[in-house]
Amino acid sequence: MATDKRLWVVIAAYNEGQVIGDVVSELRRMFAHVVVVDDGSADVTGEAARAAGAVVLRHCLNLGQGAALQTGIDYALLQGAPFVATFDADGQHDPHDLTVMLDRLQDSGSDVALGSRFLGAAPGMPASRRLLLKLALLFQRITTGLDLSDAHNGLRILRASAAGKLRIDQNRMAHASEIIAKIAQARLAVVEVPCTIRYTDYSKQKGQRLAGSFDVLVDLLVRKLYR
Repeated sequence: MATDKRLWVVIAAYNEGQVIGDVVSELRRMFAHVVVVDDGSADVTGEAARAAGAVVLRHCLNLGQGAALQTGIDYALLQGAPFVATFDADGQHDPHDLTVMLDRLQDSGSDVALGSRFLGAAPGMPASRRLLLKLALLFQRITTGLDLSDAHNGLRILRASAAGKLRIDQNRMAHASEIIAKIAQARLAVVEVPCTIRYTDYSKQKGQRLAGSFDVLVDLLVRKLYR
């Protein structure tokens, strides 16, 4: 199967050596360009990603997911990428969703495509996570004016022109809501596309626990304070 060369997939990864090889391999079967930013990992994240076919960039220190994504986006744009996607490192995203999102982005003429688990599916999502995401969604609508169905989804595709307008300043917990706020501020056209979030035991341990769910609301509050 021919790989798509239009889309550059950027993954921020920190101590994901257990799964990153499989995530990259799955993506590389569909997309020619996969960039993993090893954000100061203490394990074999970088080596595993490189062996699976990714271009690997490394932060010597752990700077946070926002900074890692920005590093990867900057690299993709310097390589002339027409479209840049962000994709989680823990295996919860489905690469096939990116193909649908890219088609919808181009067909709609939008600047940004955002994945939505609430328009799609989220098997195994904890009830606490669902509740807090809904509360975060309400807060986001009030603070940004964007009527979205999913407040905190790391699956995105940006046109190069849009990616250049959405520089991520918040390195850590506030970067996800900062992206949404900057989309609203720049008046970029958005299309939401159904996607599937795969809640595995590993992804729950890494970032989908109850404590992580509260981070969604903290994320939004921090972004509001730094506006």
